[in-house]
Amino acid sequence: MDPLERYRPIVDDFEAFLAACRRPLPRAVRVNTIKATVERAAAVLEREGVEFERRGWNPQLFTLAEEGPGPGSTLASFHGLTYGQEEVSTVPPLVLDPEPGERVWDACAAPGGKATQLAALMDDSGTIIANDDNLGRLSALRFNAERLGATALAVTNQDARNYSLNPFGFDEFDRALVDVPCSCEGTIRKNPDTLEGWSMDHVHSVSGIQRDVLRRAVQATREGGTVVYSTCTFAPEENEAVVNEALAAEDCRLREVDIELEYAPGVTEWEGDEYDPSLERAARIYPHHNNTGGFFVAKLEVGA
Repeated sequence: MDPLERYRPIVDDFEAFLAACRRPLPRAVRVNTIKATVERAAAVLEREGVEFERRGWNPQLFTLAEEGPGPGSTLASFHGLTYGQEEVSTVPPLVLDPEPGERVWDACAAPGGKATQLAALMDDSGTIIANDDNLGRLSALRFNAERLGATALAVTNQDARNYSLNPFGFDEFDRALVDVPCSCEGTIRKNPDTLEGWSMDHVHSVSGIQRDVLRRAVQATREGGTVVYSTCTFAPEENEAVVNEALAAEDCRLREVDIELEYAPGVTEWEGDEYDPSLERAARIYPHHNNTGGFFVAKLEVGA
């Protein structure tokens, strides 16, 4: 059976959802405002003959024409003026909404799309600790940080589940982004073979890691600070269930996700399990809503 069939009870217009999942994903780039204004990046692309459209909900996003150079093959990309990033992947940093000068932790940062976006949102000031436990992926993270000019970004290689702040001159973050490894069901438009190795065993296995990373992020964030949890999958076991456990075990509560994209609320029950009613404040972004990939985003405030 198609693994996506299990979501028929919770997805509106399920046939449109399936049809969208089978269509190729539009090619998108994010303007890197550390190095360029939106106008300058657009002008460089236009001089290069690259056709693109601006996305109304986020003026720093362009979708490229199906024909022509890919997101990473333009002069604008080479010079770090743009970064190839799936449209919905830009949502979690926007929801986190960091301020210049703050201390921000990106718990699972490689290859660096969201970490460098955080740096841009912070005017490349303050401190962004971009961590990943996969040493092999850190080279891509460092390369992208250098290419995009993100000087406020420091790279660490730790297991986020028991992350230590001992190397730093501070003992808590203002904000944390927890964009965890997942079963990646929401990337099916970009990677059609995503579901070939799908199994419930994998979903349950990865959800345990996700729970530990999210709880560590809440523990490492100051009272009144913000933690954003996100995945590119549809499974409630990796989404609402993970956040539900953090709500029960840590001192935090859910806030509304404020974005201009269309989305469905988080689910509060799934296959016999009931979750905290506040999980309706989370956002489920489905491919048929905005012609994007799939994503789950929840915003938590630390402290009562």
